[in-house]
Amino acid sequence: MTGPVRSVSQSFAILRLLAEAGTLTLSDIGRTVGLSPSSCLNLLKTLVGEGAVERDARTKYYRLAPAWQAVEVLRTDAAARFIERAQPHMARFAQQSEAAMGLWKIVSRDRIQLTARAESDAATRLSLADDQRQPLGGGAAGRAIAAAQGAGEAELARRFALVRWLTDLPFDTYARQVSDAAAKGFAVDRGDTHRGVCTVAVGIADIAPGFALSASIVMGSRSEAEIDALGAGMIALRDELKL
Repeated sequence: MTGPVRSVSQSFAILRLLAEAGTLTLSDIGRTVGLSPSSCLNLLKTLVGEGAVERDARTKYYRLAPAWQAVEVLRTDAAARFIERAQPHMARFAQQSEAAMGLWKIVSRDRIQLTARAESDAATRLSLADDQRQPLGGGAAGRAIAAAQGAGEAELARRFALVRWLTDLPFDTYARQVSDAAAKGFAVDRGDTHRGVCTVAVGIADIAPGFALSASIVMGSRSEAEIDALGAGMIALRDELKL
């Protein structure tokens, strides 16, 4: 008995990604699904030829063909199960760490959206607004996603330019922070995106369309060692959710 056909599985991963994200470029799709540009292009050409995917010749963006946009099963896949599975774990972690937890999902080439949140019952605590969106490159979540995806310098620069930073953050510093996040496994935003808030995040690139887990605390309320410990806890939480 043979196992799954890898190219078929990858094709469905692309279809699910487009169902969640809408329109994406070849590089966006390849990076998220984990395909080389040539392999991704070959699969996309096949999907276009079969009428499942369309390519805009002007913008070079790919999207699901209209008939496939109505296929609801593409949206009730691993992403939905992952969000559901994450919520009780986030609630436990928020209580233990006294941090405001968020689960962010990539919803377009430029944006991520909060899909789940949890907070502790500490007397003084932060709270995240439901369903909020932010630029893909912004905050600790944006850095963590870029690190998990292995985004190149040109793509980092594009994402960086979309963010309205609250501090005078040079791009070189931002790029170095993404590189540090790739090495350490977690990213940190120290008030660059939200005044008075320090956020730690881990990226999840291998569950389409891509996610980040974040934990936000009041700036100055934890030492550097405690922030590192929070990051290590986030890595463990991510790994637990992916089992």
